[in-house]
Amino acid sequence: MERWLGRYSEVIYAIMRAVIGFLFACHGAQKLLGKFGGQGWPSEPMMLIAGIIELGGGILVAIGLWAGFAAFFASGLMASAYFMAHAKGGFWPILNRGELAVAYCFIFLYIASKGSGRYSVEGLMRGRRL
Repeated sequence: MERWLGRYSEVIYAIMRAVIGFLFACHGAQKLLGKFGGQGWPSEPMMLIAGIIELGGGILVAIGLWAGFAAFFASGLMASAYFMAHAKGGFWPILNRGELAVAYCFIFLYIASKGSGRYSVEGLMRGRRL
């Protein structure tokens, strides 16, 4: 399978980065804009910071502009969200409903290590051909 899909790894990475970034931005839109069933602008400072990182970071990751930095902040946000909100419900993410936070944390950590990739705004800015 690796031989067959390996040649498409840059395209698959770009699609994954765009989808994950978009989904994360939706969480920020919930917190900040009241979209998708959210409450709108939060009065609690930590939720405001989380919303800004989610919306802004999600957009940056999705388009591939400073995705490494944005993903690093997003990964840290998800790690702290897990330990502050979910871990008190028990150790196992499946039991404390923290699977999404853990998954986002490690996906963003991978994106932080890989950067924006070839098919990104950064790729276009560097003059790479798409």
